[in-house]
Amino acid sequence: MMPTLKVFVARLVGLVVLGPDGESIGRVRDVVVSMYLPGQRPRALGLAVELAASRRRIFVPMGRVTNIDADAVTLTTGRVNMRKLALRPNEALAVGQIMESRVRTDDPDHPGLADADLSVVDLEIERTRALDWVIGRVALRTMRKGPLRRRGETIVVTWNHVHGLTLLNLNRPGHGVELALTQFEGMRPADVANALRELPEPRRIELARAIDDERLADILQEMSTDEQTSMLASMKPSRAADVLEAMDPDDVADLMGELPAAEAEALLSQMDPEDSEPVRRLLRHSPDTAGGVMTPEPIIVSAGTTVSEALARVANPDVGSATATMVLVVRPPTSTPTGKFLGAVHTQALLREPPANLVAGILDDDVPRLSPDDPLEEVTRFFATYNLALAPVVDETAHLLGAVAVDDLLDAVLPRGWRDQEPEAAR
Repeated sequence: MMPTLKVFVARLVGLVVLGPDGESIGRVRDVVVSMYLPGQRPRALGLAVELAASRRRIFVPMGRVTNIDADAVTLTTGRVNMRKLALRPNEALAVGQIMESRVRTDDPDHPGLADADLSVVDLEIERTRALDWVIGRVALRTMRKGPLRRRGETIVVTWNHVHGLTLLNLNRPGHGVELALTQFEGMRPADVANALRELPEPRRIELARAIDDERLADILQEMSTDEQTSMLASMKPSRAADVLEAMDPDDVADLMGELPAAEAEALLSQMDPEDSEPVRRLLRHSPDTAGGVMTPEPIIVSAGTTVSEALARVANPDVGSATATMVLVVRPPTSTPTGKFLGAVHTQALLREPPANLVAGILDDDVPRLSPDDPLEEVTRFFATYNLALAPVVDETAHLLGAVAVDDLLDAVLPRGWRDQEPEAAR
């Protein structure tokens, strides 16, 4: 008979998940819990595992867990269901939803806490003789001073002496927002987007409201247009406009193109004209052309710019990796639509030049360029032919309109909703 094993959820989070042969599958990010019926202990159903390669989160049943060490969780099989994690109506995430729950306790060992304000800080799960995993104990922290307790002191009590752990309480406004935001710190926008997708829509919208505009803009750009639309619809028009202003103009144009014309115009009119004008210019182009997928904000300099100045523009952390491969050189003005397009300088060439030299001295005036009306099929062949990560888009009078980045091209040519497509399988 397999021995009983106990472990606190907080110790599981971040552990590497290994197959039986030691191959790395991903890392534990949370535990899926089935909220209990009266008189029954809540069950730990499985792990939310973030895959090492794609950062997508999947569900791994607890029955697949064969061993938990100090630095890894080992599974009985290396074959796992690759379907994206999705919670059922009676399920919750231990860290994402249960932590920070406000509860009460009638534990006889702590009579002074009968009326105390307590919050959940951890859950201990244990494997039973029937090989199920259930919540055994709950770590609680006092939220306010009392006659016998200091603020912040932690106690551990058995689950049956904790009251208030219900789905209704977990979904109440404001619950656990601070903890969730703390978890998101340091995560890449795409990873936060994946984490938000796992949550029920009301919870997802509540967290989005608490995230600052710049951060939320980066996260939204990693979501599908349907998800972006849902998120923006939950905001006041003024907040939605602020978030849109922080997004890249080409991403905003893609989103506006999916909305009814009246809704799109209402949002654009709420934006600052300086931010909405580039979007309006992009919307004049068909979405299946180079003009429809280009960004109007590549790195643009004049011929008199020094190499050091150009490299400083490239080093800007807000510049995408594809955009940073090339600096486009024009006659003033340098805001799109610019003066005459003169050519480009590849970043590798800049790195080989003395900092005080001018970009004009290493200009490639024969760099391949696109027309705004070129269809996406032709644009795809163009990138394959010239092996570029970025291509300038120039009009018939040789003015630079913007540039197509390879990542934006892929977003345009891949099937709609490709971010969410997973193999169909039952849990």
